[in-house]
Amino acid sequence: MISPRQAPGWWPRLDVTVRDLPLGLLLLAGSFLSALHGKGTQVGDLPTRPFDALAIAVLGLECLPLAVRRRWPAVSLALVSLGFAVDQLRGYHSVAGTALPLALISGGAHLERHRRVAALVLSAAYVPLAVALHRLGSGGETASGFVTFYLALVLAWGVGAWLRSTRTAEAERRRRVAEDTRTAERTRIARELHDVVTHHVTAMVVQAEAARYLTAAPDRLDQTLTAVTDTGRRAISDLRHLLDLLNPDHGTGTGTGTSTSTSVGGTEVRTPPAGRLLTLVEQTRRTGQPVEFTEEGTPAESAGSADLVAYRVVQEALTNALKYAHGNRTSVRVRHDEKEITVEVGTAGSGAPSAGPAGSGEGGGSGESGRVGRPGGSPGGSGRGLVGLRERVALLGGEFSAGRQADGGFVVRARIPVGNPA
Repeated sequence: MISPRQAPGWWPRLDVTVRDLPLGLLLLAGSFLSALHGKGTQVGDLPTRPFDALAIAVLGLECLPLAVRRRWPAVSLALVSLGFAVDQLRGYHSVAGTALPLALISGGAHLERHRRVAALVLSAAYVPLAVALHRLGSGGETASGFVTFYLALVLAWGVGAWLRSTRTAEAERRRRVAEDTRTAERTRIARELHDVVTHHVTAMVVQAEAARYLTAAPDRLDQTLTAVTDTGRRAISDLRHLLDLLNPDHGTGTGTGTSTSTSVGGTEVRTPPAGRLLTLVEQTRRTGQPVEFTEEGTPAESAGSADLVAYRVVQEALTNALKYAHGNRTSVRVRHDEKEITVEVGTAGSGAPSAGPAGSGEGGGSGESGRVGRPGGSPGGSGRGLVGLRERVALLGGEFSAGRQADGGFVVRARIPVGNPA
């Protein structure tokens, strides 16, 4: 036997006809109660007459079609209207007449096609019914009474139409929310892929090009190839993590990993473990890029997503340095305090002017393509890196700037508030 606590779980899974049937049965049973006889809807002034064999069929015609009022609203409304007309013409005036406004509400809410035609047909059918009731009665019922009842029926239809519009608006809102969520997730994953693939592949390309000139120095060649291998392994590890985010089972506790994570908008986001910035700098140095690294202060215990964003800022800036200023001196300064993380990455340049995409840099500077070119460097980027960083930092309520210096160099600065989970 199903307990009352289990009912909310199994009831919605039943067929809609089964769920709508009890209402019709309740009205049908109430119509046979002697205390309610003649207490139902009465249009016109026909005297109430006792039930006969025809009354049983009329009551069933009024009540039982409510079982299909959502599945087949047009059929339900037509049968209930016919039963109501016979009920009034015969003078039964049963409680079952309440089924008509219920059928009208369901018709207005669930009828998909020919809604205007249905409304016009019902309105037209009401006119001969009102005329017949007036002639069969004593003539005491005035036209205003019939008009008032008609307006009540129109109100019932309007309530159903309002419910339909509300349901449609809610479905559209949910669709937009789902679409916006999917778009935001695709954008986030695209940024992560950009950061991971661009940095690691750029480092591998630079190291592989340098290996061409080390054939006469086997030791250095071995070191360079080892660096390429290590970079590839890190790229595979990071890409595997991003693919895990796309796995439906991700976040269920079945996966393994060494990095910590934080929740952003219900999605787990990887936070680089302690020492990853130094590892990132060392990897860049092995490509031949001179990098000075300074880290001040102690990272906050609950930095939220700030650690990951700071890491991505440094990663993107070093990637651009490898692409557009390979071999030029680069400095990385990271300062931690209780309220924010400050990052500054500067790359010395030759002073050669270069214009990038409009709006992607600071102070009339450039985006990723606005760097000092170097022969043999990695091909230019897509221009998404700095834009993505700006959006990441802004999402945490921080400040981001990137632009060319007077000496031709390029500097990236970011102030990232800590403790913000999203």
